[in-house]
Amino acid sequence: MILLLGGTSETAPLAAACAAQGWPTLISTATDVPLDLPEHPLLTRRHGRLNQEQMEQLMRQERITVLLDAAHPFATEAHATARAAATAVGIPYLRQQRRSCDRYDEAIIKVSDHRTAAQQAVSFSTPILLTTGSRNLFPYAESASAAAVPLFVRVLPHPESEAACREAGLQPDQVIAARGPFSIDDTVQLIQRYHIGTLVTKDSGTVGGLPEKLAAARQTGCRVIMLCQMQQPDGILVYDNVAEIIAALAAYGDQLCINR
Repeated sequence: MILLLGGTSETAPLAAACAAQGWPTLISTATDVPLDLPEHPLLTRRHGRLNQEQMEQLMRQERITVLLDAAHPFATEAHATARAAATAVGIPYLRQQRRSCDRYDEAIIKVSDHRTAAQQAVSFSTPILLTTGSRNLFPYAESASAAAVPLFVRVLPHPESEAACREAGLQPDQVIAARGPFSIDDTVQLIQRYHIGTLVTKDSGTVGGLPEKLAAARQTGCRVIMLCQMQQPDGILVYDNVAEIIAALAAYGDQLCINR
């Protein structure tokens, strides 16, 4: 059986492809956010965050033979936990890594961490639109409050996201709860409505909606600060499309057909 760690837009296509091959697959996501998963007897789903010990227990209990990590490209803690758990249990670890976007220009300010991004964003003293999700909100909230710079965040309409915003000290009128995908016009309207001068985003790739954000920023003359994807440690098998992943999984043959 395959353990598929997901939650992104790639999760459903990967799960469907595994089921089509006749491979029992357990999809594990950190939250209960809706996924467009196909109805299939070989697919099951669970949700809830797991530490390494819990993940190891799950893999032993469910007789997992391969771990396919398709969590968000910026979920560094989740990736490290998954890799360590797979190593401890002694099963193969494969990583789906969405390809970074190649459609940006030199005018974009590229940074490697949230603290730097927050400091850069407030330095321009213009209203900020944060589109990096509900995690790591504190650096932005603290920096914006200290500099008296208006900050608005676009997050999923989910209780966990709303709780994270409250914990960071954000007021309801700073929170834009909406579910993507977002068109260029969606983001243009937000930028214009809140008089945004600085957009903060992640390099979440084409499927993550980055090209639309960049196009909206260009149309409105909005400055962009972008968190870049981290390089993967040596020795990790990384794939960026479903066909490559299925071919790699097929190498494990009958191991994948072991059901619970």
